[in-house]
Amino acid sequence: MTQFVLVAGAWLAAPAWDEVVPALRAGGHGVHPLTLSGLGEKQARPVGPQTHVTDIVDEVERLDLRDVVLVGHSYSGIPVGQAAERIGDRLSRVVFVDASVPTAGESFVSAWWQGPAALQEVLDGNDGLWAPPAADEFDGQGLTDEQTARLLGGAVPHPGASLSDPAVLAGPLGELPATYVKCLLDGPEPSDDVARLLTGERWELVTMDTGHWPMFSRPDELAAVLDKAAAS
Repeated sequence: MTQFVLVAGAWLAAPAWDEVVPALRAGGHGVHPLTLSGLGEKQARPVGPQTHVTDIVDEVERLDLRDVVLVGHSYSGIPVGQAAERIGDRLSRVVFVDASVPTAGESFVSAWWQGPAALQEVLDGNDGLWAPPAADEFDGQGLTDEQTARLLGGAVPHPGASLSDPAVLAGPLGELPATYVKCLLDGPEPSDDVARLLTGERWELVTMDTGHWPMFSRPDELAAVLDKAAAS
């Protein structure tokens, strides 16, 4: 039985996957949505270096999971990519859903598309937290008003310590068996670092005609993509 560990991106917790979980379980898979420290019901937990990576590894080991597909959305691709190395032969595949990917020594902040100073300034001006976006910032992402409201209803300020945490990798990320899911409404092409990884034999690209939050906008389609990735 494939065991999915699902990790949502910035601001979000385990309930972000509520509409994806039933379809995966109906397909006979084990499914384990995970809330990272500092978010959701774990908002009070402190976050420091490698905390989110440890959260993921500890969950896999605590549940003694095998044949694991780690799924990281958006920001969480960075800790998921690091955790994928650390769980060893428990890993079957890693799936990056419109996600950042880890680069050794780099962080989410250092790779920020507007420049690291821009995001760091936002964090410094908000007590080290990254506030969730306003509702209108989700326009053009394939979300209904109801879906946007549900997304924001589960969002909390994201701990900046995780965003500025440099990635630690033991080996080349391209050696992991991986699927990258590109959500086309958020940009038609993968970022340059992802494009390079996709030239390797162990990475595959899947596209979805929706926005950056497919667990809300296209949950059944995303579940089907994940099910197929597990069989790769």
